Amino acid sequence: MNEQRDQVWAGIDAGKGHHWAAAVDDSGATLWSKKVINDESAILTAMGEILGLAGTVHWAVDISGTSSALLLALLAAHGPKAVYVPGRTVNRMAGAYRGEAKTDARDAYVIAETARHRRDFTTIGVPAQLAADLALLTTHRSDLVADRVRMINRLRDVLTGIFPALERAFDYSSHKGALVLLTGYQTPAALRRRGHARLTAWLANRHVRTADQVAATALEAAQAQHTALPGEDVAAQLVADLATQILALDDRIKKIDRQIRDTFRTHPQAEVIESLPGMGPLLGAEFVVAAGDLTAYTDAGHLASAAGLVPVARDSGRRTGNFHRPKRYSRRLRRVFYMSAQTSIIRDGPNRDFYLKKRGEGCKHVQAVIALARRRASVLWALLRDGRIFTPAPPPVTQAA
Repeated sequence: MNEQRDQVWAGIDAGKGHHWAAAVDDSGATLWSKKVINDESAILTAMGEILGLAGTVHWAVDISGTSSALLLALLAAHGPKAVYVPGRTVNRMAGAYRGEAKTDARDAYVIAETARHRRDFTTIGVPAQLAADLALLTTHRSDLVADRVRMINRLRDVLTGIFPALERAFDYSSHKGALVLLTGYQTPAALRRRGHARLTAWLANRHVRTADQVAATALEAAQAQHTALPGEDVAAQLVADLATQILALDDRIKKIDRQIRDTFRTHPQAEVIESLPGMGPLLGAEFVVAAGDLTAYTDAGHLASAAGLVPVARDSGRRTGNFHRPKRYSRRLRRVFYMSAQTSIIRDGPNRDFYLKKRGEGCKHVQAVIALARRRASVLWALLRDGRIFTPAPPPVTQAA
């Protein structure tokens, strides 16, 4: 029987169908390395074998997502939390070890070795039910929005091939009435045959706002083209089908928006998060998902740093004070603060005042918005710490006795 060690480091190269796990001792020697099927019994068996190697096992994983959800849940239930070793770090560390081959076994070994040498990686917490629900809903919404953008681009491309004047006449990404129009009429000749009065009535029956204006714009485009282009009939069918799919997709996005809003507002601090100007329920839900456990941020600087809003120095030789955006940060969290900051400057208030102050100091628009996002990270952290909603005026300062 092998002698049990005080501690080992286990690295896991996670995948959809299977994982590869490797364990090393304090000298870097490989003690255990096997392929593990992404199945509960297989994972538990592997965990039991690794836990039997030492009194303390430090776990490290390179993926924190759906493919490693079962793995992380089992680790959290049967041992200490795993740390997250980014893929970028694994790739860089791989160059420090002998050999050029890239295999799952080697990646798992590098992950374990990286965790052994570095102790500054973030622990991975299994999300609570509410956070897990919001993560699924917001990710699905992002997929639907991406599908909509792709379909809008395809529709415009096909429509340009047969009726460029009508393609230029409307912004199909935001004009529902124009999409309704395309479900029935896609060619100049069809629009001219319908006429203004009947086209207006047709649109009005389908609950299109400003039906008269939509009909007038479409007929103006139809009068500008009297030539039927090759492939017009097939292209018209494709345009009608794409317009119908986009309208159906809009209904699905509205439905999931309501679901996200209702789910987010069950969060105990939803009112505090949503009180910050520009932070509606959708961005609030994104914040809950991206930020994770809010108690992990000991101060406002840690939250801003996680969002990539705190520049880091990259000095070299005599060149000092060279600050850049950090490479390790949450893109999703940064997007939440940036988008909410950009929305907040539309209306008068302290956010817009701060933005205009930065512009007056010579900052460009993006620089000013990022500066505002950094300030808002500190404000939101303080609101969450104190459990109070945002007010334009700062809270009174209490004097110590």
